[in-house]
This record gives sequence, structure tokens and C-alpha cells, in this order.
Amino acid sequence: MKNTIKNILFATSLVASTAAGADGISGNTVKIGVLADMSGPFSDLSGEGAIVSARMAVADFVAGHKPAFGVEVVTADHQNKTDVAASRAREWYDNSGVDMITDVINSAVALAVSQVTREKDRVLMVTGAGSTTINNEQCSPNTILYAWDTYSLANSLGRTLTEQGDDTWYFVTVDYALGKSIEYDATRSVERSGGKIVGSLHHPMGAPDFASFLLQAQSSGADVIGIASAGADLHNAVRVANEFGINRRQKIVGLAASMTDVHALGLEITQGMLLVEGFYWNQDDEARQWSQRFFEKTGKMPNLLNAATYSAVTNYLSAVETLGTDDAGTVLAYLHEHEINDLFAKNGRIRPDGQMVHDVYLFEVKRPEESKEPWDYYKLRETIPAEKAYQPLSESRCPLVKS
Repeated sequence: MKNTIKNILFATSLVASTAAGADGISGNTVKIGVLADMSGPFSDLSGEGAIVSARMAVADFVAGHKPAFGVEVVTADHQNKTDVAASRAREWYDNSGVDMITDVINSAVALAVSQVTREKDRVLMVTGAGSTTINNEQCSPNTILYAWDTYSLANSLGRTLTEQGDDTWYFVTVDYALGKSIEYDATRSVERSGGKIVGSLHHPMGAPDFASFLLQAQSSGADVIGIASAGADLHNAVRVANEFGINRRQKIVGLAASMTDVHALGLEITQGMLLVEGFYWNQDDEARQWSQRFFEKTGKMPNLLNAATYSAVTNYLSAVETLGTDDAGTVLAYLHEHEINDLFAKNGRIRPDGQMVHDVYLFEVKRPEESKEPWDYYKLRETIPAEKAYQPLSESRCPLVKS
């Protein structure tokens, strides 16, 4: 019966939205929860940037649409602890009237919050985490993996480098969901392209010393050393590779690296690195204009996750306004049916497994002398269309696809 009611609501929503106004919105207020890493290893990727992006989206939406309902943003630090994140999400849904949660960087955190969101029948738009487990084995009808995933990054990098002749790989992998997903997806891509994995090692998050890990990887003789981690672990690994001169003899690839990492490490260390992202602040006029506004608020250019959070909040609020309801099933059905094209996503669409697929870009980090202004870090090597970058639905392990 519940699904039938949702289908009826969705079918009639476009006709009824003007008349409905805010009548279908609980408490006449839409509440967005930003659950971020405010002080841990992913705080540069998440943290203040996620909150600023969400608040910019709300301010722009309210100014441009003047909705008949209020919009509020609540924030919390999940401390990279699954129990803290799940508890906060449950409290927000039960007591604070939160309709949608976003960011949830750290894949283990995202999986915990996804389970709570499904139990409470709300909406989770993951813009921080990227483990393919989120849209495969533990997929949920209430969760959208919005910004990126390990498959699209690892597949694009593994395929490109292997096809160019760098066909032996060694992985240095952080021992939790994100790292395991990156290594799994990169391994499949390399092997499909005719390459070979010569070894890998796993390390705990926040490992204090990467010298032994990188020296072991060096001794493998692999053409490519794939760093399957993010945040501080990625930085430490790349720094050690530079200090020991490993990056002058073997290619160092940050399989989940972003512009934030390039900025933190500097062009001297990262020059020549290949990486894949779905957004770059200087990619076009629309991105540049929004990014300059973000810079004025934060003192730094936005990364992929910041732009994704802005996009997710904007598209969620637009759906709620169009439909005249914040009912989770109705809003999710609408989002699944409409293409997304904005400053973040090009040719974006949400698939049955909850993955939002969109075009991604293979970038090469510039040499210091090639950079013409602050934050001018990338040169575009290839635009990779969504259907080529992301895991095909035919390979999905999501029960929602197989049913």
C-alpha cells in the first residue's frame, strides 16, 4: 500500500505542486543535516567546506525561489566513529525533524548512516564517501551515492595507465572500506586491460610511519604504486615516496586523490600525477563564478566534495518545491527520473542502485612553472563519459538491481 501511495503521489505531483504549496511539507520546514568530519583526517576534504557549501545552496535557493516553506541546516561532527554517526542521524530523524542528511565522509560512517536512514525512511545523499559497497552489497532505496565512487576513479586510472604500458601495479591500501574498494576496483580494471598486480599491503588508518610500506612497494619493481587511501594517509605516503625518490623511478598514483591533496602537498611533490575528478573549480565559467564565491567565504577553492554538496542540496530542495512534499519516497522517485546538469554534474542521472553517474575528467597535475595563478593545478587529459567511467549495471551487486 505504501509504495502504491508513493507512486500515485509521484504521478500527480507535477500537476498538483503549485496548488499544494507547502501543505505536504512536515512542519512547513525542510531540514538538511550536514554530518561531517570537523577535526579528523578528512576535515580538509569535508569539515567547514561541506557546511559552507550546504549553506550556500540553501541561501541561493531561498533567494532565487522564495519557497513557501522554511529551510534549515544543522551540522555535527561524526568524529569518524560509526556509533557516533548513527546515533546523531537517529536523533536528527527522530527528534529534530531532519529530512535529508549529506556529506558523511568516511565510507564506514556512510554505511552506518545509510542503515539508519532506511529504517527511518528519510533521504541520504552521500557526497563525502565513495566506497562501492554503498551502492552494491549495502545499497538502499533511501541512499544516493552522489559525488564519486572508487570504481569510476580506479577504473579510469587503471585502464589509462595500463593501456599506456605501465602494466604492473603494487597497492598500498588503508585497511577499511574505502581502501579495500579502491584496490578491488583498480585490480579489476588493470587485469581487464592486460596488466598484472604484483603485490599489495594494508595499513591501519592514521599509520604513523609510511617508510617501510613505500620501500616494500619500491622493492616490488612495479611500474605503478597505487595509493589506495585518502586524507592524511595519502599525504604521508606521497611525501615519503618523494623523500626517498621513489616517484622518480615508479609512478605514484593517488587513486582517490583530489585537488585538496595537491594543494596540501604542493606542485613540487605532485607534478605529473594523474588523477580523476568529477569537478574542477576552473573547468568552465559556471564553476569559476561559484568557486570564487566559495573562496571569499573560506579562503580556499572548493574541491569535488564541496561542489557535490552544493549540488545535492540544491537539487533536493528543488525537488521538494516542485513536488510540494518532503515525503522521502516521492522525492527520491523524482530525483531518479530527472537528469542533473549544473556546476557540478554534467549528464548526471541516478540509477536504480542509487549511484549518481556523471562525466568525469582525467587530469594531470601541472609542473610548478606551468601554473599561472594560485590554485591553477590541472590540465585536462581526457573527458570520460559516465557510461565508460562507472560500473555497468550488469555487474551490480545491489539487490535493488537484481530484483
